[in-house]
Amino acid sequence: MTYDTLHHRLRGPIAEKLKKELKIDNLHALPRLDKITVNVGINKTKMDSKEMHEFIAETLKLITGQKPVFRETRKAISNFKTREGSVVGAVVTLRGQKMEAFLDRLVSYVFPRIRDFRGLSTKLDGHGNYAIGLKDHSIFPEVPPAETSKTFGLQIQLTIKGGDDEKSRALLREVGMPFVRKKEAKSVDQSENLSDTASPPLN
Repeated sequence: MTYDTLHHRLRGPIAEKLKKELKIDNLHALPRLDKITVNVGINKTKMDSKEMHEFIAETLKLITGQKPVFRETRKAISNFKTREGSVVGAVVTLRGQKMEAFLDRLVSYVFPRIRDFRGLSTKLDGHGNYAIGLKDHSIFPEVPPAETSKTFGLQIQLTIKGGDDEKSRALLREVGMPFVRKKEAKSVDQSENLSDTASPPLN
C-alpha cells in the first residue's frame, strides 16, 4: 500500500472533505496553509555563545531542511540584558512542498514521540492561525540526542489563509493534527504536553 504525501492529500481527499464540511464549492475559497515559521528564542544567559548558535543553526537545518536566519535586537533593553545587535532568536520560514513535508513529519512522527502526550489545544489566534510550543527539540527523529545543557525549545507558527478559526481548525483536523478531545480541552494546558525542558520560544 502506497502512502499519499500531505501535498497530494491536501489537493485530493482533504479538499473534498472540506468542501462538504464547510459547504464551499469553490476550491480556491477553502482555507489553505500559507507558511510555517519555526522560531527559537536565544536565552542570553544559557545560549549566547558561538558554539550554541552553531548548534542551533545545524539542528534547525536538520529539522526543517532549511538554514535559519538569526535575528538581532534593534536597540538595547536593560531589563532583558540585551545590547543593540545582540542575537535574540533564530527563524526558519517554510513554504510550498518543504512546508507540507515538515507538517507531515510533525503530525506522523514527532507528536507520537512525546511522552504522556494528551493532545493539542484547539485554540487558535482569532485570525485562523495556529501556534505550537515545543520544549525539547530532541523529539524530532532527525536529530541525535543532545546534552541536557544544549536542549532548547521552539515555537511552530502555522499561518493559514482563507478562513477564520473554525475553518482553519477543520483544515488542521483533516491534516491529522491531534487535537485534545472536547471534554478534556478545558483542562489541557498545551505547554504541559510538549516535553520537559526549554528556553522560551521567540514570538
